[in-house]
Order: sequence, then structure tokens, then C-alpha cells
Amino acid sequence: MDCLFCKIIAGEIPSDKVYEDDLIYAFKDIDPQAPVHILIVPKEHIESLDDINESHKDLIFHISLKAKELAAKFGLTKGYRLVNNCKEDGGQSVNHLHYHLLGGRSMAWPPG
Repeated sequence: MDCLFCKIIAGEIPSDKVYEDDLIYAFKDIDPQAPVHILIVPKEHIESLDDINESHKDLIFHISLKAKELAAKFGLTKGYRLVNNCKEDGGQSVNHLHYHLLGGRSMAWPPG
């Protein structure tokens, strides 16, 4: 499989890992859009949010809990944003489900 995130998870491409367990891998984004910008990626290759089903509900809940824990670990006490971009028009640039944890500055809406 020629998936960037699968290669990062496998250690074939270096990353600045901040968390790993049996289900997910989290690392600092190489092009941060905020002072804290962490990508949270399931180890299972899932193309996008459109490809999840009932069997993934524990995984999605786990990602949310770990995002909260990572936000606390990185001192995001004033708030943060957890974003999933789905498919091309949604801004997804890597076809592997992932979430952006962003914080450390005030987040405008809509994002620009």
C-alpha cells in the first residue's frame, strides 16, 4: 500500500511521535497551522470518515478521548479544535482517516 500515514505508522518515514497505542498513532504536523498541531491517525487503514461503520465506534470514541488527553498534555487549557477533513472537497489531502488537533491560539470561524 502506498499510504503516507501507513508508512509513518510503520516507521518507514520519520515523524515526531507524541503518542502511540494499539489503535492510534499521533504525531506533530510537519506544516503546523497553530502552535500545537497534532495528527491523530488510526493504525487501521480507513480511507475517510465516509468509510467507517458500526465496527469502528470504539475506535472513534478512543480517538476523541486521546485528543482530550493530548490537549491537556500540551497545555491547551483555553480550548482547542479537533478537525476531520473528509474527501477532496472537504480538504482531505491524505486518503487515510485522520484528525487534526489544533490549539495554542484563538481559532477563527470559518477557518481561513
